[in-house]
Amino acid sequence: MPEDLDKKIALHGRRLYGLCIKLCGNQYDAEDLYQETWLRVYCKWDRYDDALPFEHWLTAICVNCYRDSLRRNRWEKLIADFPTNQEKDSAVNSIAADEDKENFQLWEAVRRLPEKYRTAIILHYFRGYNVKELSHVLKIPEGTVKYRLHRARELLKGELSP
Repeated sequence: MPEDLDKKIALHGRRLYGLCIKLCGNQYDAEDLYQETWLRVYCKWDRYDDALPFEHWLTAICVNCYRDSLRRNRWEKLIADFPTNQEKDSAVNSIAADEDKENFQLWEAVRRLPEKYRTAIILHYFRGYNVKELSHVLKIPEGTVKYRLHRARELLKGELSP
């Protein structure tokens, strides 16, 4: 194992796990995504350009792993329709402690967004990525990032309006 990787895991592990929770919405899938992301980082370590921010590279790998898992599980999700109450309870319990009751509705609305909008919203508003960084991480044009953020805000506004 590359020596620097241990340091990177210690430095970025908690933040990565938080991103995995927000993307997946439940602890079990998040743990799988977290492990898969670090495995891919290890396998692709020789491709990392240390002149670029590690966190952006790590986030791109995580998002790609998440997308791959969605593709693999597409049929399972069609059959299952919606998660069970137990899975929902687990997701709610895994939310960070600083998210109070008034944010609960927001998080539920974010979780219901289509994947491409949910990913953009989480990375932009909860991880602090700007449009240019999102464009690089998601491998889409900046205009598409702006549209996805705009559309996601519209969908959230519709969900959260009385």
